[in-house]
Amino acid sequence: MDWQAFQLSISLALCSVAILIPFGILLGHYLARSYSLWNQLLKAVFALPLVLPPTVMGYYLLVSMGRDSWLSQIYVFLFHEPLAFSFQGILLGSLIFNLPFAFIPIQRALEDIPEELKDAARTCGLSHWQSLFKIELPLAWKGILSAVIMTFAHTLGEFGVILMVGGNIPGQTRTLSIAIYDKVQGLEMGSAGLMSIFLVLVAFGTLLLTQLLATTKDQKPKAYL
Repeated sequence: MDWQAFQLSISLALCSVAILIPFGILLGHYLARSYSLWNQLLKAVFALPLVLPPTVMGYYLLVSMGRDSWLSQIYVFLFHEPLAFSFQGILLGSLIFNLPFAFIPIQRALEDIPEELKDAARTCGLSHWQSLFKIELPLAWKGILSAVIMTFAHTLGEFGVILMVGGNIPGQTRTLSIAIYDKVQGLEMGSAGLMSIFLVLVAFGTLLLTQLLATTKDQKPKAYL
């Protein structure tokens, strides 16, 4: 096991969850309020990483972080270091690529809340934001927890975008999935197999937990993603 890569992967996954879940709550709440054409278009844009090949997403992210890009110039001006091939660069790539896993489960959970409860909250004098935090989010806890689990697990196993944006720098951008690739290239199949088994168990546990969250005794299973 490459413990340095393991620690980096865990750090990347935790940072992604900490940033994406609050944003996913706000975005999911906004999209759940209306089925207008604009909202559907917005959802399609934010869900695009689900269907784009990771290398395509990684290519555009790498171009946007290039030396001549405005994003890179602003980042260098502020922090005096390049954005590409850094932990901050792969974190940005992870945030964009994993956004669908953060907001879609939350949106689905919020859409399942009966409108009568929201109307009752307004009748009781609760403001829009009070209703969200006191009524809707507690009822949507399964979707929020599902979003946390899926975002964490998907970040932990991401390969294509991380490799394109961050390369393979030990201690900075070399995650578990990239370490597995390196071990296979070096014919160290035992180490590669051990790390692969870990990611397989994480993936299986993720799917099992989301299925358990989506299933209750008195209703049919609901997919939150």
